Amino acid sequence: MMYQFYQAQADLMAPLRHFARIGAGMTRLLNFGRFTPPGVRQMGAAFSMVADTTLSHQRPPYGLDQTTIGNDTVSVTEEIVDETPFASLIRFRKETAAPQPKVLLIAPMSGHFATLLRGTIKVLMAEHDLYITDWKNTRDIPLSAGPFDFDSFVDHLIRFQEFLGPGAHMVAVCQPTVAALAAVAVMARTGNRAQPRSMTLMAGPIDTRINPTKVNEMAKSRPIEWFEQNLIATVPWRYTGAGRRVYPGFLQLSAFLSMNLDRHINAHMSQFRSLAEGDLVAAAAHRRFYDEYNAVMDLSADFYLETVKRVFQDHDLPLGKLTWHGEKVQPEAIRRTAILTVEGERDDICAIGQTMAALDLCSGVRINMKSHHLQSGVGHYGVFSGSRWTREVYPKVRQIIQVTS
Repeated sequence: MMYQFYQAQADLMAPLRHFARIGAGMTRLLNFGRFTPPGVRQMGAAFSMVADTTLSHQRPPYGLDQTTIGNDTVSVTEEIVDETPFASLIRFRKETAAPQPKVLLIAPMSGHFATLLRGTIKVLMAEHDLYITDWKNTRDIPLSAGPFDFDSFVDHLIRFQEFLGPGAHMVAVCQPTVAALAAVAVMARTGNRAQPRSMTLMAGPIDTRINPTKVNEMAKSRPIEWFEQNLIATVPWRYTGAGRRVYPGFLQLSAFLSMNLDRHINAHMSQFRSLAEGDLVAAAAHRRFYDEYNAVMDLSADFYLETVKRVFQDHDLPLGKLTWHGEKVQPEAIRRTAILTVEGERDDICAIGQTMAALDLCSGVRINMKSHHLQSGVGHYGVFSGSRWTREVYPKVRQIIQVTS
């Protein structure tokens, strides 16, 4: 009944938000600049805040229609080049004949859409033939498509890497680093010609026994049965995925918000002041961030529960117990793929040392093909977005791709 209760609440709030949008529009008509009474501006700010407090369950647009190559501005087109019921492989095709290294960017499946990596994409696509795993909202996938679990995630990565073909590269951000390492290990063991020339693992939970964070401790604080009983819901009949068991996006967002509740409260108070004082630039920036942050997707219950159990509770990968379709995953089988791990100094989700653990697990890779970068002054998101990513992290990623291409 959890999902049904949320949907009923959302339906009841929809008329209130509609009237709030009308109210916000009416107060804008009464805006006479500095002569506007303070009460009118504050009322308009309140209406706007109510109108904006809503979740979206649809992927926002990437909005990346051009990039710069050298001194030239070239157009970019999103192109679905491969697709399954659970994901699309999107290529950011550029109008240029210049050959560029192929890169598979693996987006997290952790409650937000792949567009959360917009800043990562924007930087990578200028110098690379870039593809991204665009995961679909599970509530929109019919039961007839079958189940989706951790092994299915690895299957998708192998399939998409094979689509790129030999000589391509892989970049995994956050949660999928474990599956990415497993996929490359499977490809290496089976002699798959499409195994990537380089693999970059960024801020991911390879070994969460190292410097455990609050997120890691929370995952181990209760048995997996508790997570299944309290966090798993059934998709209502009004959606295409009716009957699927999911970890709902609205619950995931609540968990994200609670981790930094003071920061989000202060951000919304600042937004109220910006609206009341007519600071349209600051108000627009706030809206852009929260429009993306409040766009959430449901996860398959099987995938979520197996990830919690295998990655965060039992530490299957670092303990040598991880399996793929019943076969043992062997990171030591990787020999031809260069590895870069990246961590953030202030990351409170994946702490220092957790991602770098991949270098020791891949004992078959020569030492001169392994590298690590600890980015100072950034938290989790700063590893793959923002100015530090552009100026300091990306050059390391570009270098390992160039050297191995």
